[in-house]
Amino acid sequence: MDISIGIFNMRITDIKTMESYYKALVNREADHVGIFYVGVKTTSVFCIATCRARKPKFENVEFYTEFKDALAAGYRPCKVCKPTENANEAPEQVLKAMEMVRDNPKQRIADWKLRELGIGPELVRRWFNKHYGMTFQAYQRMYRINNAFKELKDGKKTTDAAFDTGYDSLSGFGYTYKKLIGKSPTKSMDNQIILISRFTTPLGPMFVCATDDGVCLLEFVERKMLETEFKDLQKRLNATIVTGENDFIKQAKEQVAEYFDGTRMEFDLPLITPGTEFQNEVWLCLQGIPYGETRSYQQQAENIERPKAVRAVASANGNNRIAIVIPCHRVIGKDGSLTGYAGGLERKRWLLEHEKKHSHA
Repeated sequence: MDISIGIFNMRITDIKTMESYYKALVNREADHVGIFYVGVKTTSVFCIATCRARKPKFENVEFYTEFKDALAAGYRPCKVCKPTENANEAPEQVLKAMEMVRDNPKQRIADWKLRELGIGPELVRRWFNKHYGMTFQAYQRMYRINNAFKELKDGKKTTDAAFDTGYDSLSGFGYTYKKLIGKSPTKSMDNQIILISRFTTPLGPMFVCATDDGVCLLEFVERKMLETEFKDLQKRLNATIVTGENDFIKQAKEQVAEYFDGTRMEFDLPLITPGTEFQNEVWLCLQGIPYGETRSYQQQAENIERPKAVRAVASANGNNRIAIVIPCHRVIGKDGSLTGYAGGLERKRWLLEHEKKHSHA
């Protein structure tokens, strides 16, 4: 099945695709980060979709699939959006602030302390509001409570956990704990822990979640209904999501990076996929679609010996929580059209082109 998008020497020439990408550029659409790089003829710079610089006219732009091709065409990186870096990577000052929280999980990092170390609190606040949907102070509270949750699970007394986490009273600690964890300290001990970590990819940032048994979520951060997925996952696993990293998360990050580098075609991650028997049957079938190939929803239904369950199969694909590793992007319409991908159709197109290119390398 042909899924070409009109590329010659890695410059996009199909007019409809160019118009679509120009619209995404004007609207600064985050799900197009890494899908294209736009060269501006009048300034000789190239940018990514979310660049804040003044938008050029359509007749003054060229679109490329990789930044190396924009460089080869004579364009230089934009100083505003820095396209040769991942646009969603946290800036150095934010990384320093996050490192301070990790190194001092029981202390509140005040604005004056950030300024003392040359870190702008305003920059940190803006970045957290944009990329985490919360303030830096809220992130700190979450981190301290998550740390306390882990210690309570290991047998620490509530009183000790409260005062060690910087709270002056048990009531203040209990209120914040219940607000973030969903239960009081004593009632939450039967919950297991789901660790969550954020990392960047050429197509934008992703969240990865894992328990002590394996990876249970891998999604682009702006995926629709992501909050619903988090709630459903916690309910199904009787678990609480807290920030952190274990060996499965590290392994997932490494393997996903290798996938985007074109050096990995199969994953060997332990997966946790709570769902119905039918959903798990569909997800297992997805993992059987070879790298660089596609299947239609009809073919997928026939492969699980349920030829009339096409809509149910499509629904199960949509409920897949582990993007790329369980490759729902490899399922397309019967006529070869790209349909139904929660991460965005342009990402789906990119992933299929990426696999097509490297499977023939």
